[in-house]
Amino acid sequence: MCHEQSRGVGRPPLLHTELVALAAPTQVWSHRDGTMGGSSAYGVYHGDWRYVRGVELLVDGAPVEHITTADEADWVVFHAVARDLDARAPAARVMVERMREVAPGAVVERVTIVNGRDVPVNAAVELVCDIELAPMWTVRAGDPRPVELRIRVEDGVAIATDGTRVLRCTSRGGELRVEGSRVIASRHSVVLPDDWAGFALELELDDPTLAVTGTPCPAPCAGVRPTGRPALDRWAERAVTDLEDLLLDAGHGAFPAAGAPWHVTMVARDALIASRLLLPLGTDLAEGTLRTLAARQGVRTDPATGEEPGRILHELRQDSIELPWMGVELPPVYFGSIDATPLWIVLLHDAWRAGLPLQAVRELRPSLHAALWWLDTRTGDGFLSYPEESGTGLANQAWKDSADAMRFADGGIAAGSLAVAQVQGLAVRAAVGAADLLDALGDGGERWRGWAERLRERFRAAFWVEHGRERFPALALEASGPQVDALTSDIGQLIGTTLLSAEEEREVARLLLDPRLSSGFGLRTMATDAGGYWPMSQHCGAIWPHDTAVAIEGLLRAGLGAEAAALAEQLERAADAFQGRMPQLYAGYGLDDTAAPIPVPGACSPQAWSAAAVVPVHQALTARAASAVGPIAVERHLHALTPLAPSAPEPARDAEPARAQRVAAGGAVRREHAYLRLVEPDRSPPSVE
Repeated sequence: MCHEQSRGVGRPPLLHTELVALAAPTQVWSHRDGTMGGSSAYGVYHGDWRYVRGVELLVDGAPVEHITTADEADWVVFHAVARDLDARAPAARVMVERMREVAPGAVVERVTIVNGRDVPVNAAVELVCDIELAPMWTVRAGDPRPVELRIRVEDGVAIATDGTRVLRCTSRGGELRVEGSRVIASRHSVVLPDDWAGFALELELDDPTLAVTGTPCPAPCAGVRPTGRPALDRWAERAVTDLEDLLLDAGHGAFPAAGAPWHVTMVARDALIASRLLLPLGTDLAEGTLRTLAARQGVRTDPATGEEPGRILHELRQDSIELPWMGVELPPVYFGSIDATPLWIVLLHDAWRAGLPLQAVRELRPSLHAALWWLDTRTGDGFLSYPEESGTGLANQAWKDSADAMRFADGGIAAGSLAVAQVQGLAVRAAVGAADLLDALGDGGERWRGWAERLRERFRAAFWVEHGRERFPALALEASGPQVDALTSDIGQLIGTTLLSAEEEREVARLLLDPRLSSGFGLRTMATDAGGYWPMSQHCGAIWPHDTAVAIEGLLRAGLGAEAAALAEQLERAADAFQGRMPQLYAGYGLDDTAAPIPVPGACSPQAWSAAAVVPVHQALTARAASAVGPIAVERHLHALTPLAPSAPEPARDAEPARAQRVAAGGAVRREHAYLRLVEPDRSPPSVE
């Protein structure tokens, strides 16, 4: 047991009502009114560290009174009133506008006082920055552990450092002073009638140990083709914005970070699935993801990290992290994932089919052969399984990785070495895709088609559960042979992998629409009549949008368009309730229980694969509208641009109000870190030279 558990302190903070301004790897979390008091999650983060615990706005020494928040594509603007400046006026005549902008490695907070009175107003305005440098994992555990800092002022710049990481604070239009661990930017103004005055606090964050960097690039962006379905179109627009904000680079091209706040880094499973779901919009993000992971593919055997020759890593961090509520300690580079390697092979194949040049596949050929060697070695004549963890890594290494995820129908928890059904589907799909790739490369892939067929036969003999007149694939097999027989959403991820026959796919598709799994807002991870079901449980009842989206993707490949559209409508309904920003997961309550999905309070949002889920939903619903299942008739697609050298944004030379900036820019200000643009698609078939 780790020391955190023995002390029994701290709780992970709740996130469902909070606001984030994000430009990976930098993010700012606050209450929706912009304040940063009350939650241990609040603050300014960069990479795996929190630099600032809070930034407080005071006018004449008192907080302002919030009116509204505009979470725009390019900034967040908070409007408030300072009624102490209004004398006894019955209506508010002095407005306070606070604008927050985030770019990789930089945060700007601008405050503007707008005087609508007919007399001048004296206003003393302060932005109080409470500096506290702490590892993110300690914040997540509810027990922040700040490190010792040195703060000094040089040439009007307040510099805080622990000897490695550096925070630089400056103010445009204001004065700067340091009081203990607080840096205070202030301005005293006499604001004339119908005039305004303001200033800005600017933060520059630098960490030479970052494992990943942002991808600034001055380009506009747009999403999938509008459908005329308001909820779907809002989701698509927001999803593209969120995906842009989550883009990172580790030296080999852009890839999507998993999700904010805790996973703004490379999590291979998330990046591979999100990039695959996004393939109808282009292959560049898939290529960046593939190359990033290939560059870090396992080359030796290391039980401490889970590294094995040919294995694709699970997660990349700056430092080791602890998850005390799970009893888990992970190294900076961790390989504890059973599915990342077949997912990598699947993405390589699907990206090639979507237009990735064969030359790029050739460059990744050594990694493909190494991944296949690992897949073959780990599977042998049985199933692709993961061993019981003897160290401090994840007990479950499939996508449902919580300790209690693998349950029998009676609620009992499976233990030890497990072969998960969904992983066998990935293994078969990887083998079939690899066979095509090897043929195209001239290496001959027929052996892998035979390999896939033998795994199908073993699966069919061992995995199918029969409960009365109902039959379905088990969740997993224990090493000793018993079927982990709970009915779960994982069966949906088997469709379209070629693991099942066409009749078996139809049988599973019917179960997906059964009300025990199908909630009206997406697929529950576990059927409601299973012994371990609880709607708030991460993997035993909650709904993960990407899980339903992968099932939709498979249903479309299998020609089951009606079933795909039925599930797509459920995700569309949920996305509408979440204003287009789909969280990592939400509770498994159905339409019979609630008119809108109920959040899971600790879920990350935005989340890359939840945002990417809009693409198969779009495919399913537009295919039905056209009375034909197939890919979207996309006229343009998203294209990742070569990033510029990372740098902090140059703030505006003055602190004018947000509306004045918008007018000055013609109402079309864009994020400087946007990485996607619209281009005409290449409709030519993949080369097989």
